[in-house]
Amino acid sequence: MRFSFDENLNKIAQKIENGERLDFEDGIKLFKTDDLNALGKLADFVRRQKHGRATYFNVNRHFNYTNICIADCKFCGFYRRSRQPDAYTHTIEEALEIAERAVTEGATELHIVGGLNTKLPFSYYIDLFSSLKRRFPQLHLKALTMVELDFMARFYKLSDEELIEKLKQAGVDSCPGGGAEIFAEPTRSRICSHKCSGERWLELAGKCHKAGLKTNATMLYGHIETIEDRVDHLLKLRQQQDETGGFQCFIPLAFYPKGTALSHLPGPDGVDSLKTIAVSRLLLDNFDHIKAYWVMLGKHLAQTALHFGANDLDGTITEGSELTESYSVENGKVSMTKQEIIRLIENAGFEAVERDTLYRRVQNTVSRT
Repeated sequence: MRFSFDENLNKIAQKIENGERLDFEDGIKLFKTDDLNALGKLADFVRRQKHGRATYFNVNRHFNYTNICIADCKFCGFYRRSRQPDAYTHTIEEALEIAERAVTEGATELHIVGGLNTKLPFSYYIDLFSSLKRRFPQLHLKALTMVELDFMARFYKLSDEELIEKLKQAGVDSCPGGGAEIFAEPTRSRICSHKCSGERWLELAGKCHKAGLKTNATMLYGHIETIEDRVDHLLKLRQQQDETGGFQCFIPLAFYPKGTALSHLPGPDGVDSLKTIAVSRLLLDNFDHIKAYWVMLGKHLAQTALHFGANDLDGTITEGSELTESYSVENGKVSMTKQEIIRLIENAGFEAVERDTLYRRVQNTVSRT
């Protein structure tokens, strides 16, 4: 596997071939390499060992139940204060109408997140999830980040275990990976001082895993963090996965500056995004799935990322307001048809596999060819 002009990459490739786990210094060297092609080839080698040509997607819908939030994260263009004219909280009936449209469009998953809204009683969440599950039992409810769980446990004075059990009983099937942002201090406090700490995020993820809930994990990159912060973040996720094993997928999230308090920053470029996906694949040896989140990367860069270690493109989405307000979208809409996703995957040379939230194959995937 001596294939790079970067001797550091050749040595790391040898470690991977020998089945050795990469360390912090390896992660730094991977981010610093100038040999992007060789880095991509190495990540693709590991990706194909795990998945061959299979590349996953699902038919899903995002739903943001409220944009009212007491936090003021500097990277966020979504949150509103309760008195702002465009602040909202959806009623249960509105949620059911959105879910009905999603089911009609073939969605198997409803991705539910929102702001930290002190005006909502805990019964709102129980009614929301139980009503959705009762009306649409076939719909997987992937709901509530670790940040939301931390807020709810503190605000409603519930133990973590009691909170998680009540939400499970109401209908929550798994949790998304948002709110991780970047774990390292002082970077985390500089961009999201009102959120729980990185240690608390990991603690709650572990408790969800022990309660039988699968979760995802994310990392927000391309803002004020260093590559040392990124490697630290990835290795902390890897350690948590060693301990509780409940992470299904890792999603690197490219920072989009427009409309945020950090709008003066450029955000990550394409090379940085491809490096980040490749390094994630190589360091996170105990994560099966790495996602190229097309909403933030753009469709074409996400397609290219499939050759840099990613094996998932997320899904059809159909926008939630968090997406349309915060990210770069085409024609004000965040959605792809199933056939568009299949075409992107197959044109990249991979096999398109429709999945459910738990990465079980859905049998009605039809190739465009």
